Amino acid sequence: MAEVRDYKLFIGGEWVDSASGETFESHDASTGELIGRIARGAKEDMRRGVEAARRQFESGEWADMPQAERSRRMSKAWDALQEALPVLSDIEAHDAGHTIRMANLFTIALGVEHWRALAELSATIGEYEPVPFSEFPAPVWGIVRREPYGVTAAITPWNFPFILMMWKVAPALATGNSVVVKPATLTPMSTLEFAKILGDTGLFPPGVLNVVPGPGGAAGEELASNALVDKVAFTGSTEVGRRIMQLASSTVKKVTLELGGKSANIILDDADLDVAVPGSLWATFLHQGQICHSGTRCFVPASIFDEVVGRMVEMAESLKIGSAMDFDTDMGPLVDRSQLDTVERYVQLGLEEGAKLVTGGERVVLPGLEGGHYYRPTIFTEVSNSMRIAQEEIFGPVLSVIRYDSVEEAIAMANDSIYGLGGGVWSRDIPRALSVAKRIRTGTIWINDWHLLSAYAPFGGYKQSGVGRELGTWGLREYQQTKYIHVDQPPRKDQKFWYQVLGL
Repeated sequence: MAEVRDYKLFIGGEWVDSASGETFESHDASTGELIGRIARGAKEDMRRGVEAARRQFESGEWADMPQAERSRRMSKAWDALQEALPVLSDIEAHDAGHTIRMANLFTIALGVEHWRALAELSATIGEYEPVPFSEFPAPVWGIVRREPYGVTAAITPWNFPFILMMWKVAPALATGNSVVVKPATLTPMSTLEFAKILGDTGLFPPGVLNVVPGPGGAAGEELASNALVDKVAFTGSTEVGRRIMQLASSTVKKVTLELGGKSANIILDDADLDVAVPGSLWATFLHQGQICHSGTRCFVPASIFDEVVGRMVEMAESLKIGSAMDFDTDMGPLVDRSQLDTVERYVQLGLEEGAKLVTGGERVVLPGLEGGHYYRPTIFTEVSNSMRIAQEEIFGPVLSVIRYDSVEEAIAMANDSIYGLGGGVWSRDIPRALSVAKRIRTGTIWINDWHLLSAYAPFGGYKQSGVGRELGTWGLREYQQTKYIHVDQPPRKDQKFWYQVLGL
């Protein structure tokens, strides 16, 4: 049985109760057992968090700190995060259903590494940038200065709570902003533990990081609309992203959005199937398909379609379904009953639309784990790209395999989507794969792989998959205002351009 942890709200460097005194519970994704009691933030609590962040920003204690010093402190905090990796991985496995193998080797480890990389990268980007000298209409020396926005809001999703929080908090802090985080109420615990770790280091001034869990309709909407918030970063569904944009528009906030996806995965006829087939399943079934950039539409040439599908079915059926805490588990539980119901509804819809179910399509009940929500890896063939299972984000272990006759047809179908977050091409011929990749309208394309993201490369979407970029210098710049400073050169009044125009 997992340890039951209690968390309050983290505001102004202190752990405090919610104004209402209410709490909510977090449950083990694998078993349904209670693992956490968390203070339930509402509008009043979110305002307290925002006000604490604003006070800290206006004090200049963190915002005006030299960039090199902020970077040094964040790099030093990396040691504490590294030491806490086992605890964070355990929490993520229990709370979010990441298999303990995935949390240890991938999601938590990568999040901590991205913290280090972004902290170090921030020290290299420079505060000032020269502007080319201009002589008309008057000699001018100009510079651009990068400055923090102020109070930034991070609204994070339930599927990858730690790493997606890190993508927002690390660049925000590194560039001098104060932050208020609203983690998803389904999976808030790794974010709260992160706040505890950072608070215990003593490296960060009170109020520079605040964490207020609470429902989106109250706490989240307050955060997105509050006039004291200067910038909002959100990861979640496209539908909620539209609402965030609406709310942020009331005060014309800077917004970055990483939203839904229905990513196209194209296997070319010269692909190494020993790599492409398991790679395509990795693209789809990692974390039970609960990933925005999962490769849930797989386009396969007619000439090798039957072989590819046969291999996929055999491999999918060999995946071990079990508790997230079992190191041998390949696929753990879905996050909750609601997500399980959504997957079931889409599978039924696929059958009604005429797609052929070749494997999966059913719940799994595991002895001793009846409180978890498990579903078999599911593959459909005879799928038209216009079907809802090929166009709508299911967020579960459901793969649509779509036949194509020409690469032109595959590219056209890949681009026939409101989304453009991820994509992939499998081929032994890298120049050929690159030529296809260039024509796919999406923010990230993997060639002969999937899911791997560099801290130094941008991540974000085209079309309705988002606005802006995270990671790398691109992600850091999203948290900086751009100020132009104009220094006129002629010293005397009669040499000024305005003197000639107005005669002042």
